[in-house]
Amino acid sequence: MQIDELREKANKLPLLPGVYLMLNETGEVIYVGKAKKLKNRVSSYFRGEHEAKTAAMVEKVRDFNVVVVESEFEALVLENSLIKRHQPHYNILLRDDKAYPYIRLETNSDYPRFSIANRVAEDGARYFGPYGGRVVSKNIIDTLSKALKLPTCGRRFPRDFGKTRPCLNYHMGNCRGYCTGNVSLESYQSAVRDAEMILNGKSAELHAELEKEMLLASEELRFERAAELRDRMRAIDGLQNRQNVIGAAGSDTDAIGFFRGAKSCFAVLHYSGGNLVDKDYRIMDEPLESDEEAVSALVRQFYSLRGAYPKTILLPLDTGDCEELARLLSELSGKKVYVEVPKRGERKLLTDKAALNAREESERVTTAAQKRLKTLEWLKDALEMDTLPSRIESYDISNTGNFGIVASMVVFADGKPLKREYRKFKIKELTAQDDYGSMREVLTRRFRRFLDGDERFNKLPDLLLIDGGSLHAGVAESVLRECGLLIPVVGMVKDDRHRTRALTFSDGREVGISGNPAVFSFIGTIQEETHRFAIEYHRSLRSAAIGSCLEDIKGVGEKRRNELLLHFKTIKAIKAASYEELCSVVPKNTAKAVYNYFHAENSEASPEESTEESI
Repeated sequence: MQIDELREKANKLPLLPGVYLMLNETGEVIYVGKAKKLKNRVSSYFRGEHEAKTAAMVEKVRDFNVVVVESEFEALVLENSLIKRHQPHYNILLRDDKAYPYIRLETNSDYPRFSIANRVAEDGARYFGPYGGRVVSKNIIDTLSKALKLPTCGRRFPRDFGKTRPCLNYHMGNCRGYCTGNVSLESYQSAVRDAEMILNGKSAELHAELEKEMLLASEELRFERAAELRDRMRAIDGLQNRQNVIGAAGSDTDAIGFFRGAKSCFAVLHYSGGNLVDKDYRIMDEPLESDEEAVSALVRQFYSLRGAYPKTILLPLDTGDCEELARLLSELSGKKVYVEVPKRGERKLLTDKAALNAREESERVTTAAQKRLKTLEWLKDALEMDTLPSRIESYDISNTGNFGIVASMVVFADGKPLKREYRKFKIKELTAQDDYGSMREVLTRRFRRFLDGDERFNKLPDLLLIDGGSLHAGVAESVLRECGLLIPVVGMVKDDRHRTRALTFSDGREVGISGNPAVFSFIGTIQEETHRFAIEYHRSLRSAAIGSCLEDIKGVGEKRRNELLLHFKTIKAIKAASYEELCSVVPKNTAKAVYNYFHAENSEASPEESTEESI
């Protein structure tokens, strides 16, 4: 179907909730989405302009199917199922490329052991987790075994009692030596029970039980037992410093963060008892979906793959389907799961921290080239340009009163400064300060040189940035019209802190950039570089003018000129200086020449002769 036919088909859809499937020319499902009102949502794809990725998807659509459902919740469930089945190219997808192993505790033995399992099986064993990987799971088992003095060897009890001497762990105090057969079964099972409570996130409850038992043993004068319980309490308390690996699976609150960029990131911070215990994140290309849709889809996929659900999930924004999302996750987990969007307070701080983590992870893996490309793409879309602004030219005027009015032309290619193509101009046609007239002269000379075939100006920019507002942009546009050229032009408007806050067209329309840190920084860098280049050229002309005055004096070269200017700062100060003051800076013969040059009209005597007479 052509775009008009697709639009007509979409306009006939009902205003009911449902799921739509976009199909390419071979009938393959390339995108699945849900809608509260199918007609409104599906028809929006076939009218107006879209972001680059959405436009690329729509360009490949040749047909679509829809499934009407009874409620938004059914649409959510069906969308989730169809995405899993079809794995559409343009949907945001979390790949199942990260293993989430469990810790398994056998129950068919008097001396049960902990081991690592890839999945939960219906074998009567107890499972804890999932955890972030096999290495993490092994570290947890080793940490608990060392703290509670449980065996980690391959011996089986009671089969291997007394068969060999105790291993090194026993002699290092990391195991109670169960292999000797001298430690009671009750002691072993008590240590395993303690490990279970820790894995279930009940360390505080366990501590209270042990403390109570220790005090009772002490009152009954069973000091050896009291000391044993004290040591176990200390070992468990020591585990609190490593709770980030042990408590991760038992998190009661997860805070979600999402950052969109050239590489986007979905981050999950796991909290247990108010403490941060673990972090998960996924890096992906920028999704086609909006932030709200992306977060909803990522939350569903993440917990479905992970298989473990907290009591509360804190979202960074309102996805529009929080109620349906909570219901779905509750059904999947078999327990009540709350989904909230905190607006203030401590929980808002948790989602802010998750968002910060998402941004940092995204920026860590995003190359400088990808960041620059993303910024240029944003400018292209925001300024409604036909092509990417690969070459940007920026102009600024610098003057002090009517002296030495100059202009700078700075070039950025693919987001980077191209200094070999910077150009500087002296204003020749104006004698009085006139920013608009100066800008007109500079741009006219620049583009006339292009039209005349000047090799130093043989490239045209994709975008002109002018330091100033809409009137400055209007001057640039009029010059381009006169030259028969069509190039986008915007002015750079500053705020009260002298930072670029917006880009402005000649008709006064503004495009704010403060909400996009990357673009804000990029435009600010261009403006500062253009201003710097103009100021440096202006200063060099002033220095040259001042220097030429001093160099007219016989015996004053570049070295003596610089010494005098460095000390006195201005020609006026040098002229007002006494002979003795000049001698303190330069040799006497140079001081004499400078003094006589500035005082020749007032006295025929040399400074030395005048001094002698006064004495």
